[in-house]
Amino acid sequence: MTDKPAANARIRINQTETLSNGWLKITRNHFDYLRADGTWQHTIREIHDHGHAAAVLLRDPVRKTVILTRQFRLPAFLSGDDGFLVEVAAGLLDDDDPATCAMREAEEETGYRPLNLRFAFRAYMSPGAVTECMHCFIADYDGDLRPSPGGGLESEGEDIEILELPFDEALAMIARGEIIDAKTIMLLQHAALNQQA
Repeated sequence: MTDKPAANARIRINQTETLSNGWLKITRNHFDYLRADGTWQHTIREIHDHGHAAAVLLRDPVRKTVILTRQFRLPAFLSGDDGFLVEVAAGLLDDDDPATCAMREAEEETGYRPLNLRFAFRAYMSPGAVTECMHCFIADYDGDLRPSPGGGLESEGEDIEILELPFDEALAMIARGEIIDAKTIMLLQHAALNQQA
């Protein structure tokens, strides 16, 4: 029985072309991949890269409520939905570590200061074409610790509505198709599975 080659020995990057380098970066990558049958296959893939991100589900364990946001998302609108998605607070790392980003985004978007922040999991959101890895957290919130009204940053085009919902209602919204954002579904389900709400 022969040993399998290391994962990096199965990939040879031949060429990378930059197609766009604005708010996001899109590259066309030419690479060879060593298939399981021992043959090399040449492949070309376009990759979307805008950096990694962090998300946080804010919950009140006593009142059994969560804080979510609603904001307009053009890609969802262009795909046929109304574009106003219910989500957890989230944002790009912007050179911060994931925990710092989660704290910053929670305050910017919701106005609430996260308490007892804890790491839940990390996940690639669309690994076939997007480099983004989402670092997901759960934190508590206290209605008396809200240093700002939230709503996001106008300079970033944000106009965010803040929603306080019973945890069970948020789960029901997934079942009814009213929450269709992947990170939000994953964090709510994680909290339900681990009895964190």
